[in-house]
Amino acid sequence: MPTMTIADLRKERDAVKGKMHLRDGDFRGKVIVHMGTCGIAAGAREIVTTFLNEKEKRNITDILITTSGCAGLCSREPMVTVELLNAPPVKYGHLTADKVVTIFQEHILGGRIAQEFAIGVGSERGG
Repeated sequence: MPTMTIADLRKERDAVKGKMHLRDGDFRGKVIVHMGTCGIAAGAREIVTTFLNEKEKRNITDILITTSGCAGLCSREPMVTVELLNAPPVKYGHLTADKVVTIFQEHILGGRIAQEFAIGVGSERGG
């Protein structure tokens, strides 16, 4: 599996620029790969590459794969947040490429949280 470069991330970002809000109707969900220094050191590049490969392999166009900085749970990296319409966000941690394939299949395609890898369900935002 080829390693994702900064240029690859920029290309993906530019392809979806301006379409970051699920409520706009362009996407039914998004995957946020947490790529702070801790995430990158723990293997987040492989995780984002695997999500992009799974999306491409299945010709999925309504899921946005994006990145963010540290989510504050460095000991759980590499980590992602999966947000699907009409469902609470789910954080997954201690990820590997194999776990990503399972999460993609079960949660993103099947709508069922991959419980064995989930570390939290719901938003940490107050409100």
